Amino acid sequence: MRFKNLAQLEKPRPREVVFASLPEAILLTDYARQKAFLINKLVREQHGRSYEWYGFTLGPVEEPELILDIGLPVNEQNLEQYVSLTPEQIAAFRDSLPPHLMINGWIHSHGDLDLHRFSELDAANQATVLDFVTAQLRRPLAKVQVLVEDLVLLTADSRQEPDLVPGSVSLITDVPVRRAELWEMVYGGFCYALVIGDSGWHTQEIYYKKRGILTGCLTITQQSAGITAVDDGRRLTPLEMETLAAEVAAKISPVPYVPPKIENL
Repeated sequence: MRFKNLAQLEKPRPREVVFASLPEAILLTDYARQKAFLINKLVREQHGRSYEWYGFTLGPVEEPELILDIGLPVNEQNLEQYVSLTPEQIAAFRDSLPPHLMINGWIHSHGDLDLHRFSELDAANQATVLDFVTAQLRRPLAKVQVLVEDLVLLTADSRQEPDLVPGSVSLITDVPVRRAELWEMVYGGFCYALVIGDSGWHTQEIYYKKRGILTGCLTITQQSAGITAVDDGRRLTPLEMETLAAEVAAKISPVPYVPPKIENL
């Protein structure tokens, strides 16, 4: 057999019917933005220098694409150039939220570091948050055709065990079928990631996780995202600022010195 061009060698692409989409930009209220940078300021004022810290972005259950507020959990340790979190910490903070709020991402500070982007260490934290958040935000996105090479159609009342040998996949029905297609639901979710600095800069990404319910095919992607400011009319009140200052004092615990590891003793 001769092929006129290489395109004839390409595998056919599965068809897809899209039901829903995931956000491509981050909706952020002015209130949440003001609160995030105030935490940076409070850390410097209370501890006399910059330290990394992390918090969670919070959205309404009815509108998870919106960052309505910033939640500050207990940070186990805060270093000048590193902060870490665990699934247990995320779950504990989630359980403390009122019913109308949910975690839709995380935010952390690089303080006065010159690194105005996500670090390699941030990737481990991001993976932890992504798994947790997308489990809460899972939604049906599309039905996608499952292309099966050598599909064998069998009938339940007439098949024999040897009939299961041929083919890569066998579909057994109660009546004879001449042709069949398999379509699977693809579920997906998203997770916001924001990093900010003392001087007012910010960088943000959206992570996506999609999984086919039948094949189990998992894809994780990410992209830089712009911020769409949302003015919901809220501003931090003096009382809220006092409360936030107390939270920072109680929940952020800098570790000014980390002794070097002594290897091979």
